Amino acid sequence: MGAGCATARDPLHRRVRDLRGYGDSTKPRCAPDKSNYAFRAMAEDQVGLMRALGFERFHVIGHDRGGRTAHRMALDHPQAVASLTVMDIVPTYAMFMDTNRKVAGAYWHWYFLSQPEPFPERLIGNDPDFFYETCLVGWGASKISDFDPEMLAAYRRAWRDAAMIHGSCSDYRAAASIDLEHDAADIDRKVACPTLVFHGASGAMARLFDIPAEWRKRCETTTDAALPGGHFFVDRLPDETARILIEFVESRR
Repeated sequence: MGAGCATARDPLHRRVRDLRGYGDSTKPRCAPDKSNYAFRAMAEDQVGLMRALGFERFHVIGHDRGGRTAHRMALDHPQAVASLTVMDIVPTYAMFMDTNRKVAGAYWHWYFLSQPEPFPERLIGNDPDFFYETCLVGWGASKISDFDPEMLAAYRRAWRDAAMIHGSCSDYRAAASIDLEHDAADIDRKVACPTLVFHGASGAMARLFDIPAEWRKRCETTTDAALPGGHFFVDRLPDETARILIEFVESRR
C-alpha cells in the first residue's frame, strides 16, 4: 500500500522491500512509545538490510510511507544515501503542522489510523477489502480496474492479515507522535544529497500543497518531476516512472 522503500545500486539491479508491518515483512506488536514503528526504526531496517547485502552507500527511492522512511534515512544516515527520491508526499511535519480542513478532509486516514488500539483495527478488520479499495480509489484518483490484477491480488492478500492492519495503524500512530518529535528536533536540518521530488500531477497532494516548494525547505538540492495521475501514478505508469527514476539515478552516479 505505497509503503515500499526501494534501494538501487544501478538501473538493472534494483531491490525493493516492504516496510516493517507491511506486505511480507515482520509485523511486531507496537511498543507503548511507538518507537518500533517510527520512521527512524524503519530507516535503520533499510540501512541494516543494505549493509547485510554488501552495500554501504546507495540510492534510495520511496513512495508514500517509503518516502517518509527514505527522508529519515537521509537525515540519520547521510553517509549511506547517495541520492534521495520522495514520491507524492510532503514532509510529515508539514502534513501535521500546515493542515487545514481541505488537508484533513483528503487525508482523514492519518487521524483515523492513529487512534488508539483496537478501534481502527476492529473497524478495518470487519471488511478490509472495502476499506483499502476505497482508499486506493480515493487517494489515487483512479479506478480499481486501473490496477494490474496480479498486483491487486497481492495487495488483498497483505491487507487481509490482521497483523498487517495493526502494523499499518502503528505506523500512523508513530507518525502522529514520536515521528513528529523527531521531525521537530530536525526542523532546521536539510538533506544534503541530491533529491528528486516526484509526484502525480492531478493527485490530492498536488492540489493541497506546492510539493516541490515544501521539499526545497528540507533539502539542499532538488529536481522536480511529475506524471499524469494521482497518488498511484507509479502503479498506473510503471514504465514512465522507471524511465524518470533511472535518468535521475544515472545522472548522480
